Amino acid sequence: MENIKKPPKVKFPHFLEKFPEVVLPVTLAEEAHHAFSRNNDPLPALMIEQFILPLEDRETDDFTEFVPCMRIPDTNEFHAVIYWRAGLMNYQYTLACYTKKGELIDKRVIAGTFSDGELLTNSVATIDEDWIIYIVTGQIRSGEKNYDPSSSTAYKLELLPEGQIVNLKDE
Repeated sequence: MENIKKPPKVKFPHFLEKFPEVVLPVTLAEEAHHAFSRNNDPLPALMIEQFILPLEDRETDDFTEFVPCMRIPDTNEFHAVIYWRAGLMNYQYTLACYTKKGELIDKRVIAGTFSDGELLTNSVATIDEDWIIYIVTGQIRSGEKNYDPSSSTAYKLELLPEGQIVNLKDE
């Protein structure tokens, strides 16, 4: 019987090194991924397979791209990273929270652009110093030129000290 070698495991701290810590507040808008692509090293395939693909709800293909964006600072009990996923007509910023050992605590898509052919949906997220995430989402129908800002929706999330991401109700 042949000796089948297992692929090498990536250590979680090496994965985290791909995500530089940022100073908050920070805004994730449609074009922000260009700066991340320029300034951050790409994620090796092994890191994507080990730490990102298990989180993804949708299938990937040869054209799917992942870019490490940032790490939220001062998360003492957990690690919070944001990565950008590019697929066909679907670009998303995902906030993923891991234990110190690299096990998933929670994850949420917090910004991005998506088209289903009928509607173009665009969401922008701002993360403030208190780990409150403000998200504004707008939509425009295919073929329309003018966007109506009054049709936008806004909501808030909070990143809790244990690494959970929860919806916040308006006061």
